[in-house]
Amino acid sequence: MIFDFMEAFNDNMFVLFLFVIGIACAAGGIPPIIERSRRRGIENQLPGLLESLSDAVGAGRGLQEAMLEQGRNTPGVLGKLLTETLESSHASSFDAALSAFASKTRSSQVQRVVVLIDTAIQQDAPLQNILSDLAMDYERLNDLMNKRESELAGRGILIVMFVCIGLPVLIAFIVGLFAPAKSGYQINDFNSTFSNFFAVASAVGALVSGRMMGRMRDMLWWVPFWMSTSMLLYLGAVKMIGG
Repeated sequence: MIFDFMEAFNDNMFVLFLFVIGIACAAGGIPPIIERSRRRGIENQLPGLLESLSDAVGAGRGLQEAMLEQGRNTPGVLGKLLTETLESSHASSFDAALSAFASKTRSSQVQRVVVLIDTAIQQDAPLQNILSDLAMDYERLNDLMNKRESELAGRGILIVMFVCIGLPVLIAFIVGLFAPAKSGYQINDFNSTFSNFFAVASAVGALVSGRMMGRMRDMLWWVPFWMSTSMLLYLGAVKMIGG
């Protein structure tokens, strides 16, 4: 059945070629999604870690000891990276270990926090108050970021679903219903023009969605996939409905 469906597009090899390219590019678009999910998981755990460090320092614990203890008690990637880095810090200084930890997280939030902690240590500033203030600030920041991303992600997905899926299927239903090929209508050129239009519209819609979510560069990997999907949906639906 799949081969029969694919054979129906023998007269439009560009669609099949674009679909293959889209699948290959989509494989390249998955790692950025995984990396971003990892980074956001670390950043969402950061305020809790800072608050625990503030309590531990206020109880008279040393910063390195408190970090090692909280790293072991913190689940997820953040605790694992912190524990591994500090446990290997016997071969280097504590400052170098903190820098290595910040680098491994690949998070701008963690890197800024490490710089502030290092500066506070050098200036002999009250760490407990600084850690507590940082925890509150980053908790508010992450709440705002999560709310914004949730709202924009919903709108971005809606744009992609409508432009790349809903619109081609709707137009294909109208064309197949009122100008069916089984009734003798010759609309090959019309279908070719409309399929190209949906490909361009899908590319624009995907890029607009990526721009809204602040991930336009990552969305470039998915543009060929959505272009080919809209073309396949339109041409396939026309053939199924119109005969």
